[in-house]
Amino acid sequence: MNTLLWGVLPYVAVALLIAGTFWRFKYDKFGWTTRSSQVYESKLLNIASPMFHYGLLFVLVGHLMGLFIPESWTDKVGMDEHLYHQLSLYGGTAAGVLAVLGIVLLLYRRRTNTPVFKATTANDKVMYLVLLAAIVMGMWAKLTNSSPSHGYDYRLTIAPWARSLFTLQPDIDKMVGVPLTYQIHAVIGLLLFALIPFTRLVHMFSAPVQYLFRPYVVYRSRDETQLGSRKERPGWERTKS
Repeated sequence: MNTLLWGVLPYVAVALLIAGTFWRFKYDKFGWTTRSSQVYESKLLNIASPMFHYGLLFVLVGHLMGLFIPESWTDKVGMDEHLYHQLSLYGGTAAGVLAVLGIVLLLYRRRTNTPVFKATTANDKVMYLVLLAAIVMGMWAKLTNSSPSHGYDYRLTIAPWARSLFTLQPDIDKMVGVPLTYQIHAVIGLLLFALIPFTRLVHMFSAPVQYLFRPYVVYRSRDETQLGSRKERPGWERTKS
């Protein structure tokens, strides 16, 4: 079971992520969208959407930092284990709460707004369920295995296992003694990765980077002195062929 969960499942999830994204881009370009429902309701969406996206962004940054930045690197910049634990505990919890509140408000909006609810697919429901479960389980794992002064140091177990996946030699033994709550969180996270290409979450790969490099749009005010002297005529005018 350990080999299946920590040595096989990660590669299956990544394979589905890559293959599914390629398939979606090649054969479902018109479906590559968030299917925005802002036209139906925008007041609550303008509150819930930023909460969800910023919370999820902070959660993602925290995971990247915790899993892929070795402890020796943070020690060199003066961040000892206690300081790192404080940042992980309070910063990670705040980010998780922000993301969860955003999801809850989005779900409330979908359930109480009839046009938005009718536009919600079974695919959307599965996506929200898995995403919410991943975030809540991560917070539960952190809070139940931590105190204000000390907590479970996943950088000694989960992080080396995660980095070993890139060498195609997964260190399965690192995950054997990991608390069950962290293991469940990891499995749900891998399931979420596998689902991304088949849900609206795929739009995360379509960040409008080109907008940072596009030329400026120049707007000119109308110069009244350069207009013709002929008065405007009401109605349609025949154009010259």
